[in-house]
Amino acid sequence: MAVPARMLLLGQVSVGDRVPELEVEVSATTVVLGALASRDWRPMHHDKDFAVERAGTPHIFMNTQNQAAWFERFLTDWTGPRGRLGRMRFQMKKPVCPGDRMALSGVVESIDSDEAGFGWLEIAVQLSASGEVKTLCTARITVPFDESDNPWDREGEDWRP
Repeated sequence: MAVPARMLLLGQVSVGDRVPELEVEVSATTVVLGALASRDWRPMHHDKDFAVERAGTPHIFMNTQNQAAWFERFLTDWTGPRGRLGRMRFQMKKPVCPGDRMALSGVVESIDSDEAGFGWLEIAVQLSASGEVKTLCTARITVPFDESDNPWDREGEDWRP
């Protein structure tokens, strides 16, 4: 018998709640595969000599789409499969490179609902490594009101992230 996946409901969340931290060792493979998956062929994401000599970074570094994927994983690991990301904005301050131990942390900044019946969480997320903030992110994600609700069923005019 399959064990049901964890499902976060809107009533289980309060402003100030912390999202459980996710830590990941970043390897060259992590960086390169993320760039390949997003079809980003720029050499600073796979060629160390180019990254160091031409881009002035300490090593190859994680691209934007790769970081976005890690933010989404971080949030949906917490919400469960019915958490649906509405939008995300982030600012990359420093490169994330092989050898970094990436730590993603987050805090619930606001909770609201809209006229379409969505329950929304605004989450401030931080990606740090070696004690330095590398990227700051704000994400808006919807979670179900109750076990019968599924944000993935909403589309068209009902979907207003």
